[in-house]
Amino acid sequence: MFAIETQHLSKFYSRGKVKALQNFSLTVEQGKIFGLLGPNGAGKTTFIKIVLGIIHPNGGKASILGKPITDYKVHRHIGYLSEKHHFPGFLTAGRVLYYFGKMSGLTGSALEKRMDELLELVKLSDWKNHKVREFSKGMQQRLGLAHALINDPKLIFLDEPTDGIDPVGRREIRDLLQLLRDQGKTIFLNSHLLSEVERISDEIAILKDGRLLKKGPVHEFLAVDRQYQLKIAQEKNTLEAICQKMSVTLSQTDGAFMISVKNDEQLNELIDRLRSSKVLIRAIVPYKISLEDFFIDVIEENEGDGQ
Repeated sequence: MFAIETQHLSKFYSRGKVKALQNFSLTVEQGKIFGLLGPNGAGKTTFIKIVLGIIHPNGGKASILGKPITDYKVHRHIGYLSEKHHFPGFLTAGRVLYYFGKMSGLTGSALEKRMDELLELVKLSDWKNHKVREFSKGMQQRLGLAHALINDPKLIFLDEPTDGIDPVGRREIRDLLQLLRDQGKTIFLNSHLLSEVERISDEIAILKDGRLLKKGPVHEFLAVDRQYQLKIAQEKNTLEAICQKMSVTLSQTDGAFMISVKNDEQLNELIDRLRSSKVLIRAIVPYKISLEDFFIDVIEENEGDGQ
């Protein structure tokens, strides 16, 4: 059973002139952090609204946790944090969670216990009785996460959860999301901060003009087969000579050398020859491109397609 499964979803606006989603099929495994990426107007928000039951598709079908999205009982197991969520400034953090807890069906001691657990989880226990207007952007985001978790959901949708937050705050939210994943929850991210998505996501999908372009594990997309970044002491001429003899492609960038080898045996032979020549190897690591570079390449490869 998938956390999310859609088949041939389509959504049109303006009597079919605007194609927000086109034959869009996607599966998201349970217990994963999944990132949905795409340029502005790609259809990301439309997809989330359909899955949440806010709008209806023109075609196709979708299910959440094995149940059709039209079965609103399954929505009890969903948490959602919108990009532009806003809590009344006159309410305290405790009262915010109290009201949302009430709407989720919690009452009495069970509600009080859940409130305290979540405030501790997002590191706001000491701010329970403080008004929201006193909170920084990062604190408001953490309170938003607590509100999205009030019903102990199995599936959590987060729209730009780290937008406008400083590096320390982003790390705290990243750690929290990884903890939730370790607890078996599925987290669906919609974010334009690709560096954050790269750090935390297990899988990603790239969407453009309502069409799915790529989907898969992040590490598989970013690994460049048989390329390594090599850092050595000042022995450039020796390295160049050895690579030339072995037909190893060599380039230099950002103070390090890039080498492309045919296989692991050739890499080991290169290392042996460098050591025999007394070249000090400071580091050798598999080369990875950034998610931003990969994203841009995919979008540019598909320019002009679809519409």
